[in-house]
Amino acid sequence: MTVQPRRVLLISATIGEGHNATARAVEEAARQVWPGCEIAWLDALRAMGRWVPATFNWIYVTNVESTPWLYDFFYESLWRYRWFANASRRFVGAWSGRLLRRAIAEHAPELIVSTYPLGTAGLDWLRRRGRLDVPVAAVVSDFSPHPFWVYPEVDLHYVMSEASLRAMRRAEPDAVGAVCVPPVVSSFRPADRAAARRSFGLPESGFTVLISCGSLGFGSVERAVDAALLAKGVERVVVVCGRNAALRRRFADRADDRIVALGWVDDMPGLTATADVVVTNAGGATALEALACGRAVVMFEPIAGHGRANAELMAGAELAELCPRESDLTGTLRRWAAEPDELAQREHRALKHSQAADFADQVAALAHLPRHHGRRPLRPQDAFFVYATTPVVSQHTGAILRMEGPKRSTSDLCEEVGRRISQRAAGLPMLTRRLIVRRGRRPQWIHSDAVDVGDHLRCRELNSGQSADPVIEEFFGTPVRTDQPPWELLLLNDAGAGHASLLAKMHHALGDGVAVTSTLLRLLSDGPHAATSPSRADQPWYRRAGTVARGLVSLAGAGPAPTSHLAGRSTPNRSYADVELPAAEARACARSHGVSSTAFLLGMVAEALHRTLGDTTPGQRFRVMVPRTARTGRGGAGTGAPGNHTVSLSLDLPVGPMPPARRLAEVTAKLAEPDRTGQPAAASAVLAALGVLPAPLHAWVVRQIYQRRFFNAVVSVMPGRRRPTHLGQTLIAGVVPVLSLADGVGVAIGAVSWGERIGFGITTDTGLAPEATELAGHLRDAFAELRGDRR
Repeated sequence: MTVQPRRVLLISATIGEGHNATARAVEEAARQVWPGCEIAWLDALRAMGRWVPATFNWIYVTNVESTPWLYDFFYESLWRYRWFANASRRFVGAWSGRLLRRAIAEHAPELIVSTYPLGTAGLDWLRRRGRLDVPVAAVVSDFSPHPFWVYPEVDLHYVMSEASLRAMRRAEPDAVGAVCVPPVVSSFRPADRAAARRSFGLPESGFTVLISCGSLGFGSVERAVDAALLAKGVERVVVVCGRNAALRRRFADRADDRIVALGWVDDMPGLTATADVVVTNAGGATALEALACGRAVVMFEPIAGHGRANAELMAGAELAELCPRESDLTGTLRRWAAEPDELAQREHRALKHSQAADFADQVAALAHLPRHHGRRPLRPQDAFFVYATTPVVSQHTGAILRMEGPKRSTSDLCEEVGRRISQRAAGLPMLTRRLIVRRGRRPQWIHSDAVDVGDHLRCRELNSGQSADPVIEEFFGTPVRTDQPPWELLLLNDAGAGHASLLAKMHHALGDGVAVTSTLLRLLSDGPHAATSPSRADQPWYRRAGTVARGLVSLAGAGPAPTSHLAGRSTPNRSYADVELPAAEARACARSHGVSSTAFLLGMVAEALHRTLGDTTPGQRFRVMVPRTARTGRGGAGTGAPGNHTVSLSLDLPVGPMPPARRLAEVTAKLAEPDRTGQPAAASAVLAALGVLPAPLHAWVVRQIYQRRFFNAVVSVMPGRRRPTHLGQTLIAGVVPVLSLADGVGVAIGAVSWGERIGFGITTDTGLAPEATELAGHLRDAFAELRGDRR
């Protein structure tokens, strides 16, 4: 089956022309293999700031021409000190990634190809934080990949040779790579020398040396010309000065008709074809273009840093001759002019390397990249739930899908669910991740190539009238397995009644409740799937900083949670219950009381907690931690994006004696306080900042803050879906969320509106709180009383 991305984004940069030349080759191949594909370009340096392109170009030229020792020092430090390389890459990645994110979201690509290392660093940063869920490739046009070029989060790096592949693995052991032919546009190909020389007004005969040192024309260009002119047999030296007008003027002042000095050349393929030998100094695009034309390449006095590394690797692969001194260049050119057979062997070797494959086919293969490859550290927000797990309190989140339809045998229904898992699971990132946890190290995801249905799906038939409660308690009371992708499904079917339930649990590190529900729908249902919520414009950094500062002050002033007998030392005893209410009536009831649906549902929870607590006093508060989705529109964290994309609100619910209607009003007022004080932004910033801590300290801090000292219960009201969806002929009529507890916290309640129902899922630690069924009864009573008030 042909796979064709509809939108491709190329990330390059104008620092010289090499990176753009590689991007043009990718674009040409993409248009050939994917007709009709939209291809957009993004300049990484421009995205990083208006001042950045000019500044970086000045730094590059200055380092190469005036302070090569400084560039050498930096380059060698990248290889010698792993900590320095990682710190440098993370700094640049954070800078680039934050600014690329918005531009990527605007393009909404289905494939991203980077030809510039700082752009690749930004993509790696976005991937690490779960903000980029499309295949990402990098084409490394330098012959010797250095640590700034390669990243573990990139799905595939195309490098220039097997020796380049070895260098890539040394630079980043977790990087994924493959060898490609020189990424040059198709006009760089073998051509007749005589015809090419005629087109440029050059004599057809005579040994001709082309000296091209990039669009900036820097390095030892004049010494290269002098050394070439000293070689016996060299009759002509064509030198490309590019944008270096001063260099061209100096050559024009020379009284030597063997020198042909050119400025900017539009037809570089034709000019390259005129040469017997191409002399360059960096091992980048010029060298690759010469190889593609079947011309012998000489690397003369390579520029500092990556230029010297490229030259040495090309020479080791016998694709270029390395001439570190003028005498070396003179001797090489003299020998090749006198020995055409040796020159022919060089040309043959260049063509063999360049024609080993078709670059268009290699670009076409990018459409089949997996979305996730290799090991990846967890985002701090996801690692949070790995560290929050204790031997008694597991961290998995789940749901119960209520299914109604024609009576079907358990085997038939199980077979259909299993078939959909086989067909779809591999394409859903949340379902192909396996968790790697090592003591004292950051947890990692590793991509699992195959999903075995038998490892994740069990089916069980219920006799008519048989209660599913013991099975539900056993399923959700058992931690999810982590020796495989950490998700499990249990199908319970009452064939006689035509009712079935699908129980699902996933490790909380995989994603929040929205991600769990969305992934289950994409795995099982026939669609259409829910669209992502509309994106919100990000605050300017200075406003966000102010909001975070206010939030930190508010969080610090909140202090510990009020004491409650529903919190204490956790026990392994769990109970689960659910309540389903008519959604339309609940919404109408909320409107009649003048409150939002979220405030109405939280008010019901506050009323149920008041009844559960028993003897309460006026003004008594009960603090709940309320996760709220922070998912945004396309290009950001949409409903299907893996990971936890939530911000937390800390609410002191009124649980003292009062009329239910007044309780709703107080909950509405309380619900506005966290946003006004900036608590959600502060909590989000703190979670992200924890990721810079060493893993043991990160784990310790998480265990200190995610426990009974700071909140008494977990309550979540999640966005749902009003339109029904089906699994074949079976209607997914309702969803009940199942939340995990926190250490020392005895109650967790989740709610979601689904079709014609609102489903409440209740989890309790019966060593700390009553049975979940008691809370369920109080929720029903609270709804009945509030509905009665409306009437």
